[in-house]
Amino acid sequence: MTEAQPTDLTRMTAAALATAIASGACSAVDVAQAHLDRIAAVDDRVHAFLHVDTEGALVAAQAIDAARARGEELGPLAGVPVAVKDVLTTRGVPTTCGSKILEGWRPPYDSTIVRRLREAGLVMLGKTNMDEFAMGSSTEYSAYGATRNPWDLGRIPGGSGGGSAAALAAFEAPLAIGSDTGGSIRQPGSVTGTVGAKPTYGGNSRYGLVAFSSSLDTPGPCGRTVEDTALLHAVMSGHDPLDSTSIPAPVPPVVEAARQGASGDLHGVRVGLIGEFSGDGDEPGVAAATREAIQALVKLGAEIVEVSCPHFQYALPAYYLIAPSECSSNLARFDGVRYGLRVGDDGQRALEEVMSITRDAGFGPEVKRRIIIGTYALSSGYYDAYYGQAQKVRTLITRDFTTAFEQVDVLVSPTTPFVAFPFGSRTADPYQMYLADLYTIPINLYGGPAINVPCGLSEGLPVGLQIAAPTMADDQMYRVAAALESAIGTLTPPEL
Repeated sequence: MTEAQPTDLTRMTAAALATAIASGACSAVDVAQAHLDRIAAVDDRVHAFLHVDTEGALVAAQAIDAARARGEELGPLAGVPVAVKDVLTTRGVPTTCGSKILEGWRPPYDSTIVRRLREAGLVMLGKTNMDEFAMGSSTEYSAYGATRNPWDLGRIPGGSGGGSAAALAAFEAPLAIGSDTGGSIRQPGSVTGTVGAKPTYGGNSRYGLVAFSSSLDTPGPCGRTVEDTALLHAVMSGHDPLDSTSIPAPVPPVVEAARQGASGDLHGVRVGLIGEFSGDGDEPGVAAATREAIQALVKLGAEIVEVSCPHFQYALPAYYLIAPSECSSNLARFDGVRYGLRVGDDGQRALEEVMSITRDAGFGPEVKRRIIIGTYALSSGYYDAYYGQAQKVRTLITRDFTTAFEQVDVLVSPTTPFVAFPFGSRTADPYQMYLADLYTIPINLYGGPAINVPCGLSEGLPVGLQIAAPTMADDQMYRVAAALESAIGTLTPPEL
């Protein structure tokens, strides 16, 4: 290493790291080792990672350095480390989905997104903690212990992708991959002061993403800046013939849009405020930071337009029928027969009894709760009344978005109504936990893109603004997000 010390390397943006590696100012091995050292120094307190692949990361970094020495043309993020949510299959690396039922499972194949990361030369540091099977808003439902928020170790880092967001905020990784079914990228980003984007549904591949709710699950990029997040978005996205829901269209020009937005000019951009999101239930500090962010957009030249989305009030109950219904079907594959945990097989019990014992031991309480809800909603005599009605509401919400986007370019709201809450304060009341995703769920039901951008502090804790755009207009949200970031700046947590 010639010009940068390890502590400097862990605090650099992904874009800056890529430039430093490409120029020879430091090597990919230097960068990987600096982040592995940081993980070793702080992750016993943060618990962002479920598995750290030290050997694999260093081997990958050495390969990048060797390729560069040979003069090979490499990708824009070659040599930059990335952390991957433990819901994406990784060949030969433990993939647990935060559940005991997959403890020790090492997949024989890579998900498409992990394969693309490897091919682009990113260095995978390991797998991050999450609420079991991505069901939760606090990462308290991980079977392997909760992740802690680097801003306050007594508070949650959001969920379900709290591990990825906490790894960023703790400077353990410059980039991370998450998945977003109802807000699991954006809400952790909000409460950890990081950036997280949910791309358009179908804009990237779900092949190898362990399914929770197949019509909602969306892998996405996470970073500490909008540009970094856009760079990762561009690398991981694009059509995949292995995923039938993948859109056969070019990736929107997200990197160019982020760099354009960084100029701070939003003249001609119409920003929508949703009348039904009155903010009555928001914490005062969240409401204040949101107002200040909107005023910042106005100063950058944006036009504010009031829009109505009357069916958004039904989004939460509709989501909590659709998602559990799909999860009850998807999780039926975890039976203790083919892979993962197997309990109760004494050679005397029938297979059905072994499957029941295995599932009882392997699934946690929140997963069981949602399986039960979903199985009931899909059962004979109740399908039309519950699941069928919820799908009709979903159609109405989609129409609300379509109408709104005829009037505006993006929609903004708080990402979540409150800042990071203390551990244990909401686990006794599932509804209070579900409210964390009040503002994020409608965009999942619609299928469009949305991003969290840090927009201020409330009592010393981060607040995020959500910026949503029409389907396949991911570049529009990046432009506005980068402009807001240029006006407000980024947030830095206290030193651990």
